[in-house]
Order: sequence, then C-alpha cells, then structure tokens
Amino acid sequence: MTGETVTSLEMLRRLVAFDTTSRLSNLELIDYVRSYLAGHGIASELVPNEDGRKANLIATIGPDAPGGIVLSGHTDVVPVDGQPWDTDPWTLTEKADGNLYGRGTCDMKAFSAVVLALVPRFRDAGMKVPVHLALSYDEEVGCFGAFRLVERLVSRVKRPRACIVGEPTMMGVVNAQNTAASFQTVFTGHEAHSSMTHLGVSAVHFAGEFIHWLNVVQDELAARPRTDIDLVPPFTTINVGIVAGGTAGNILARECVVTWGYRTTPGEDQPALERRARAWLDDVLLPRMRARHPAARIETTRRASIPGLMPDDNEEATRLALGWSGGNRTYAVPYGTEAGIFRAAGIPTVICGPGDISQAHQPNEFLAKSQLGACEAFMERLVDWARRQ
Repeated sequence: MTGETVTSLEMLRRLVAFDTTSRLSNLELIDYVRSYLAGHGIASELVPNEDGRKANLIATIGPDAPGGIVLSGHTDVVPVDGQPWDTDPWTLTEKADGNLYGRGTCDMKAFSAVVLALVPRFRDAGMKVPVHLALSYDEEVGCFGAFRLVERLVSRVKRPRACIVGEPTMMGVVNAQNTAASFQTVFTGHEAHSSMTHLGVSAVHFAGEFIHWLNVVQDELAARPRTDIDLVPPFTTINVGIVAGGTAGNILARECVVTWGYRTTPGEDQPALERRARAWLDDVLLPRMRARHPAARIETTRRASIPGLMPDDNEEATRLALGWSGGNRTYAVPYGTEAGIFRAAGIPTVICGPGDISQAHQPNEFLAKSQLGACEAFMERLVDWARRQ
C-alpha cells in the first residue's frame, strides 16, 4: 500500500492547524492521523478518555517482535488566550529568519510531524524490530492521557527496548527530569459587609497569606540549590497559576480558589512539600480563620502528579539516543513529561525532540526550521539501527 507522501514541514502545517488546546477535544487530529496511517496500511488503536471526547493513539510499524522503540508525543497544546500573537497561531507561518511560527510548533507537534512524515520509510525499511507510535492527550494539564496510554501499550505490545519522548530538547538527550504536582486549594470564609470586617472572614485575604507563605518557601528552596545535578534552575520551583474569588468589592469574600503547584528536582522527596503545605494550612492558617468564624474551611485537592525521571535503569535508552542524535552528553530538565510514566512501567526512557523549550507556551511560539532536519536525521539513524537488529 502506498498512501500519501508528505514532508515533515507539510505534516507540521497540518497538525498545527488543529486547535488541540487541552480544554478542547483532540479527536479531529487523532482521526486525521488514524486515516493517514491507514492509507499506509498501518492499523492503529484508540484509547479514549472517560467521556470519549479525547483519545490516545497507539500504532505499531514493523514486525510483531520484542525490542522495539516507542516514539511518544502529546497532541494537546496550551491556550493562546490573551497572548499578543503577530500571526495566526493555528496557521504555520514561515518567516525569513528561518523560524516556523504557530502554536505547538515547538511544544510539541514537530516531533510527531517528523515521525508521521517518515511512516513510509519505517514501513518499507525492512526493520527487524518495530517502531511504536504513541500519541497522548492532556499532557499539558497533568499527563492524564499518558497514564491510560502506557497501561494499554504495555499490555498490547511485546516489551519495547526504549522509549523516546519527543519534547523540545534541541535534539539533546535528556535522562533526568523534575517531578510535577498540581493542586487546588479552596478557602471558604464568611461573608460580611466590607465596613464590618470583624463579622466575617475574607477567603481572599487568607488565600493571600497562603500565597505569601509559598513565596517564602520558594525563597528558602532557592537558597539551597542542588550542586550534584546539571539543572536550571537547580532547586524545586513553586507556581501559583490561578487565583479566583470574591463577589464584589464591598463584600468580604466567601470563597477563593488557588490553583498552584510545584516541581521537585530529580530524586527529591516529591510529596514532602505537599505534606508541608497541608500541615501549614491545617495547623496554622485554618485555626486563625475559625477563630473568626467556626464554619471557615480550607480544602486542598491534588489535581495531578507526574513522576520524575532519573538516569538509573535508562542506560540503554540513553546509549541508543546518543548514537542516533550524534551527541556525547546527557542533560537534566526542570519540566515534566510523560517520560517518568513510561519509566515506571519498566520501559527505559529518555527525552529528545526538536525545538527550544524556552519557546514553549509563549506568544509567537516558533521552531527553527533546521530542527526538523535534525529530527529527521535522528529518525534515519534509528531506522538503520532497526534494520541491523
């Protein structure tokens, strides 16, 4: 079966055109990929979420054999709302500076575009071991799709030899990443007229105290940087992403919701900061709120938790990826990916993909066009290796 021949650039153009912001469905993109693969005689399986509005995709190219390589990418992107874009974020725009602009060019549709463009090459190369394509949903909001995808993958295919997660690393090989955890803390106070503050409890005021406490803890962590790992920044980071609360300017707020999270450095005790935050909220802040009104509450819910990645037990994936990339060293990164989920399932995993992470989530996000070529060269070396096995 022949199917359509598409360049990496054209495939990236098509993928960028799908608005796969995490709050939306990714099914249009997934259906396109499934049809494209079918045109090349490649069957695929969908692993949907609970309500069927989103799906992961798994496809195997090559023989039904152990020792294959998983190529993993996420399909969702972050919002463009309120960002000052100079071009249409859903139209791939090539400029004279040699960069390709559009949402997802860097994070991370370019990796998937290269892999898909090379499907005919994978299919016809006579590989002795397979390539497994794994596309997930909702990576940007907690890697929710990847947990389901990996569970299904390990039950569906014979044991892979390695996994390459194609997040942007400028095609450098990353074998260590931070963990990530996100939370929602709801402060419930007691409404009162703003002139009678002694009668109420402002949820917004106490939420502000929590945010201040997080800032103090962040300063404390930054003052104790790691010196045993090549990481920027070399310490656990905390972020408050959303604060929402209050009814009117002249009412003590009954409710305030703080969405926050942190990223611990590789090998660090990931739940320690969560335990510390919960203890401070329960033992210090809540009694002060209830001293003003007994019905005051603070409730914290963990929204997502993403395991980190350490070099341990990933030596095989590291060796292979260094050979295919032409690199001679590995890196650690502060962001989180699905790499830790694959590693937890027993698959040696590294991160290596086109693009500069500094462009991720930015207005006017771009990918240097040369990065497509670097990723193609990586995949060609992978194919040559797979033929010799």
